[in-house]
Formats: sequence, C-alpha cells, structure tokens
Amino acid sequence: MTEQDYLAQRQAVLAEAELDTRAVRAGQVRTAEGEHAEPIFMTSSYVFASAAEAAARFSGEQAGNVYSRYTNPTVRTFEERIAALEGAEMGVATASGMAAILSTCMALLQSGDHIVCSRSVFGTTTVLLTKYLAKLGIDASFVSPIDVQQWRDAIRPNTKILLLETPSNPLSEIADIRALADVAHQHNAWLVVDNCFCTPALQQPLALGADIVVHSATKYLDGQGRAVGGAVVGRREQMNEVLGFIRTAGPSMSPFNAWVFLKGLETLRLRMTAHSASALALATWLQEQAGVKKVYYSGLPDHPQHALAASQQKAFGGVLSFEVGSDKDAAWRFIDATRLVSITANLGDAKTTIVHPATTTHGRLSPEQRQQAGIADNLIRVSVGLEDIDDLRKDMQRGLGAL
Repeated sequence: MTEQDYLAQRQAVLAEAELDTRAVRAGQVRTAEGEHAEPIFMTSSYVFASAAEAAARFSGEQAGNVYSRYTNPTVRTFEERIAALEGAEMGVATASGMAAILSTCMALLQSGDHIVCSRSVFGTTTVLLTKYLAKLGIDASFVSPIDVQQWRDAIRPNTKILLLETPSNPLSEIADIRALADVAHQHNAWLVVDNCFCTPALQQPLALGADIVVHSATKYLDGQGRAVGGAVVGRREQMNEVLGFIRTAGPSMSPFNAWVFLKGLETLRLRMTAHSASALALATWLQEQAGVKKVYYSGLPDHPQHALAASQQKAFGGVLSFEVGSDKDAAWRFIDATRLVSITANLGDAKTTIVHPATTTHGRLSPEQRQQAGIADNLIRVSVGLEDIDDLRKDMQRGLGAL
C-alpha cells in the first residue's frame, strides 16, 4: 500500500469518527520521522527544490508551504482539526479571538456594508465594530440576541453579516441559531456565530444553519490559560478569503501556540462536560443563597431560554453570572473576599476565575451600552474550572460573608 492510499483510507475513517476521536486524531500527518505526537515546526520559511518550484508555490499553482505567516504544518494541523470538530470544509487559525472576528469582517466586507450584531457580545467586539470598522465605512446595528424580530427589523439592503455569541457573555442569553440563520439567508447575508462558550463539544452552529464559526482558542480550546489564539471555520470559498487576509495582513497563529491548542483539543469534550456539571451545581447553589439577587445560567430550569439551550446544546457550559447587593462596591467586596478562585478576566481555564464585567471585560463600553446589554454594576461573572465543587462553594461563601 502506498503512503497516499494509507492516508486516504485514514482520512475516510476519521470522516466517520465521533467527536472525541476527531479531537485526538484529525489533521495529523506524520513526517518521515514517524513521530506519534504532533511536531512543532518552528521555522519562518521553507526551502524549495528549484526556482520553478518556489515560483509555483508563491503563485498558488502548487500546494505546499511558502512562509509561516500563512502556511505552517503545525498550524495547519490545528486548522484541520478544529474544522473537523465543527463540521466545516476549512479552518483558518488567527493570532487571537479578536483577530478571528477582524479577519472575517475584513475578508468578507467592504465600505458601505452593514452588520447586525447582538448587543450581548464581548465588549471589545462592540468597540471593534463601532470604532475601528466604522472608520472604514462599515456600519453596525445592535439588537437583542433573543428577539428574532429585532434582527429582521434591523436588516438593510446592504446587510452582509449577522454576528452573535450564544450563550452570551456574561448573561448566558441563548440565541436561536436556526431562526437567525433563516433570517440571514432570506436576505443573502452570512450568519457568523462566536462559539467560544460552548465549543464544538457542546454546540455545532454550522449544523444548525450558521455559515461561519469563530473561536477564541485562548479559552476552552486550550483549557489551561497558556496561549492566545483564534480560529475561523466555514465553507472553503469564504475561508480562502479569510486566509488571503491573513497572508496579507499577518494576524497569524504561532506554531507553538497551535501545538498547545492541539493538546487542548484532545481533552475538549471531557473538560466541557466537567465544566458544565460543576457550573450547574454552583449556579443551583448560588440561587439558594440569601445574598444572591439573581443568577444567570441557561442550565437553570427557570432561565428564559432553558428549553432552547437544551435543544441546541449538549450541555450548558462553564460560565455563569450573578448579582449581589446593589452596586459595584458589593460586587468588589464579594470578589476580594474569595481566596481560592483567580481574579482574572480570562475564562475557559482549568482554574476557576472571577471578574467584575462592568469594569473589566465590558469596561470600554459607555454606561448606556452596558445598560442596554444588561451589564449591571453589581454583576459578577464566574468561569467554573475543574476544582472540587465543595471547595468552590466554600470560596463563594467567603464572598457572601463580605456582604
């Protein structure tokens, strides 16, 4: 059997494999060294056999490595693996999650185009749209993630992208992906879904009708807070445009970071299942505490979109939020009284993190924008890690004691 025949058969087997198997195996092509783990190709450039081959590679006539800004074997393995997990034709790796969103917009939009965006997205996404893309003549309207009619009403003849996060950050609002995909396609627009909170282990937006999925690989895809990166996946036609922007503008993922993310993907479903179980247990407990005014977590039966979340997700994720007291001081007292969890804005880590969204992740928004997004001054966000749930409850009790 030739090597090509073996690789073709292996690819066919992986195409039919379950998610856990693809998370461990997809995308890897062993070198002549016969390595078992994926190698890290720490090189900026590649040597060609001849001037003719170099010309063919640079022109795109011949497939192969050219320059690590946009072709690197380790990065390519990550791209193929995340695409396999999301059920996409192609993936493109980026330097960060924000670079993934920027690259998608820059590759697919032009001056005069319009975006309809959920008002409940990461604060920096809002700044990107309203401050920087606006300079290029790309306009954005913001609507409720859960009101499909608002999305319909906001669409204009020049609308090209509908952009959302679901579950939302930090209030765990659940958007109806199928319904919004129908709205987008009725108006010849693309539905772009940030799948950071669920990952493909819990939610696959492309299967629900979305056109493009973006990720901050920095979060759950890594899982241990070690590296910064992002990814965009979707149909080959659009992804080649995104890759073209990466080649030109250079927001590239480093080979080492790609290798870190590959190691993270191997345990993705196991971690997401554990994160979700602990988050549900902690949210249920917090809901019973006298010092907690309200808990935001779609896994709770009284959450307004609980049934929708259960229908389009395999579990409810590891991020929850809750309100304490009546102001920022109460939230800060709670946060400062904890001793086990980490006060940091990152999420998706094995270590539980806690943060005050109004002064960190959404601090660049105006008070009016925060109010529209439901980001109250007394709101606290927790990304539940992999510690023992009893220890997490005890630490939250320390916070409650400070109230």
